Order: sequence, then structure tokens, then C-alpha cells
Amino acid sequence: MLTYLWIGLGSAIGGMGRYWCSGMVARSFGQVFPWGTIAVNVAGSLVIGFLATWLSADGRLLVAPDTRAFLMIGVCGGYTTFSSFSLETLNLIRDGQWSWAAANILLSVFLCLLAVWLGHIGATALNR
Repeated sequence: MLTYLWIGLGSAIGGMGRYWCSGMVARSFGQVFPWGTIAVNVAGSLVIGFLATWLSADGRLLVAPDTRAFLMIGVCGGYTTFSSFSLETLNLIRDGQWSWAAANILLSVFLCLLAVWLGHIGATALNR
């Protein structure tokens, strides 16, 4: 039961971070295109890729399972926004913004996969 509380606390922290970061990016770059959601998902992918490698059994930093759940499931899960990405893409399609919808899909998938890979590479380098 304690694990669920840690995940819940991490989700709350991640959700607040998502709200702050996506708002900051939207204010900086505009709200016509969901740059804030892309930034959050890329950053979250980078962090979870790093943590998954760094905190693994073969990693440099061995932590308790609850700590790993707090960080990866709670904070990263609460921070990233696949549901927001899906809704924003649907709204772009419904508004007839097909090219923006396609750009959102392609950028989100490509940049998040790149970020999770870079996070893994970074943690692998630290593990040596």
C-alpha cells in the first residue's frame, strides 16, 4: 500500500511540473501548436530513459523499488502527457489543421524516442 502512496505523490509532483512547463513553453512560443506538450513529453522521455538505465539492477545507483516507482511511474508518469497529446491532435484534426496534426504526431514520436535513447546513453556512460 505504501508503494501506491509514493506513486500518487510522484504523480502529483509530475502533474504540477507538467502544468508549469507546458504553460511556460506555450507563453513563450504561442498556443496555436502544442509546443508545451511536445516539450514536456520529450523532457519526460529523456528523464525516464536516463532513470531506467541508471537505476536498473546493472546501473550505478541501486535504489529501493519504492524509490524507482516514485520516480518512474509517479513523477515521470504524472509529468508526461500522452492523453493531452492525443486530445490536442484530435482538436487539430477537427479544426482542419491536418498538417499541424501530422507534425504533432511525427515530432512527438520522433523526439520522444530520440530523448529516451539519449537518456539511456547518458546513464550508460555514467554507469561505467
